Order: sequence, then structure tokens, then C-alpha cells
Amino acid sequence: MNTRLTGTDKAHLRRALELAERGRGRVSPNPLVGAVVVLDGEVIGEGWHAELGDLHAERAALADCAERGNDPAGATMYVTLEPCAHQGRQPPCVEAILEAGISRVVIASDDPSEKAAGRGPGILRDGGVEVELAAGEEASAARLLNQPFRKHARTGLPLVTLKLAMSLDGQTATPPGSSPWISSEQSRELVHRWRAESDAIAVGIGTALADDPLLTARVPDARQPLRVVFDRRARLPLDSQLLQTLDLAPVLVVVAPEVDTSPLRAVGAEVLTADSIEAALAELGRRGITSLFLEGGKTLAAAFADAGQIDEARAFVAPLLLAGGKRTEAVDPGATDTLIETRFKEW
Repeated sequence: MNTRLTGTDKAHLRRALELAERGRGRVSPNPLVGAVVVLDGEVIGEGWHAELGDLHAERAALADCAERGNDPAGATMYVTLEPCAHQGRQPPCVEAILEAGISRVVIASDDPSEKAAGRGPGILRDGGVEVELAAGEEASAARLLNQPFRKHARTGLPLVTLKLAMSLDGQTATPPGSSPWISSEQSRELVHRWRAESDAIAVGIGTALADDPLLTARVPDARQPLRVVFDRRARLPLDSQLLQTLDLAPVLVVVAPEVDTSPLRAVGAEVLTADSIEAALAELGRRGITSLFLEGGKTLAAAFADAGQIDEARAFVAPLLLAGGKRTEAVDPGATDTLIETRFKEW
């Protein structure tokens, strides 16, 4: 790791990280990337990976230079992820950097995927470009920005984030006849944003039968995630909201081997046969799913936890009591939900 970065270097990297965030929910399975081009102390171009299949951040930043009428020759480029050196949906970014005459590239984080893994920085150095790798807070922030991408690159599996809403006494379901919501409206709005940022949402059949959820992201212009139901015996009702709204987003039902899935297939559901959570995650990973948002109650959460397949947990603790079959609101009328977030491993 290089520790020679100045305060100005770090500030430009932080700006690149801000730009990268603008692609969240839009570019998966590609990573979030931002880039800033600086010449003689002035920012002459900025870019980020905005949509899957569109320009990568480095090429977008160079295009911004051109639109502003700025020549990037001799400039420094700050980028949150090492520039790619392979042909994908877009041509290699190292070629554009070399052609533009960039003299220095400051990189916040490595790319652990097999096609990258240091190739880009090596090609840039061979081309006479000074390459520096960040350390410290900026490097850590850049890695955390792309945890789903990094885990998928290293393991082939999606990053699994568990979401729970619970009462002060640890209950995750409300008594019959009362409001089905434990968390507040503000918390539910946040969950919809998280859904929109995920490749897939998963629940167990218990939640599907009890709540008949839609599992869509109610966010303007959201890219709807794949909706996954873990349903070993293929009990998902054909008239459920999930199967009646296949025009909104696809539904994948995970079933045990030797289960009759013809009714599900007949109405348009996808079916995945798997004998374990690990096998299901491996197949989701092969389909390009890099992030799975787990919403399905205590039973499914416990199964994933027992399998050691939860990477992050986000729990809303609501100011109410639900034990004894009675819903009791908190004494303080101004109390709000508390969000507890835990990351079990950094990829």
C-alpha cells in the first residue's frame, strides 16, 4: 500500500466515492465506480458508472473533460476501483487512460475479479503512468462500497443482507387482528430503497403464505429485483400477489428435489431445485446475482444463520411490546425505531 497521498489526493478520492454512489441500484453485477480528473490543482472532468452497459467511470470522466473543452494530458485521475484491462460491455479503460495522456492514476481499491486483479495498474505502469494505491479510510470506504461485487468475485456467491423488524421484547410478528407493521413508515421507506439497491429479495414460504407480499421496490424509477421464495414443497399459491404480478418483476421459487413444479412453471414462475441454502446461493451467483436481501422472518433467518450465510444484518427495533398476544405502544409518544447494523465480514 502507498502512504504518500496528500490531503488533496484524499479529498479527490472522497469526491470520486461520492460520484460512485450515484450508480447504486443501476449497475449490478458491475461495481460502483467514480472518477475525477485533476490538472494543475483544478478538477477538469468527473464521471461515474451510471447504468449497466454505459461508459465506465474513467471513460465518462474523460468524456466530461472533452465536453468542458479540457485536455487531460498530464493530469491525475482519481478512481475508486482499479481501471479494467479487459473487454466487456465496454472496452478496457486502461486504453482510454493511456490514449488521453494521463500521467498519474490514484486508485482507492483493488479489483479482486479474475479478469482484473492488478492487470490494469500493471499495464498503466508499463505505459509510463505513475500509479498509486490508497490506504486508510478512503481505501476502506472504496472496498465497502462494493461488498456484493467483491464477494461475488471471490466466491461466486451473492452477499446476503438480513433485514429484521422486531419489538422491544424481541417479537417479529404482530398479534392477529392488529396492524401487521412493526416498523415505522420511515423505516419501511428505507427498506424499499434497500430493495431497489439489491439484485434479489428473498422470503420463506411461511412469510409468503402469511403476508402475501409483493416484494417490489416502491421507489421511483427503481430497477425491480428478482423475487425469491424458499418453498421446499412448492406450496406458493398460484393466486398469490407474487405470481399475479410477474409483469412487474420475475419470481424464482426454490424447491427441494423431486417436487412437482409444473403448476408454478405453467403460470410463468422460474424454479430452482436445490437441496441446501448453499446450493441455492451458488446457483443464484451463477445467474449473476451479487446481492440478496433477506426479508423472510425468523425461520428463514435461522436457516441462513445456521448455514453461515449471512454477511450483514440490519434490524429495526420498534418502541412497542408484542408479547402475550397484545400490542402495547411505547410510553414515549415521540419514540422512533432504532436501526442496528452489523457487518460480519469485509470482502
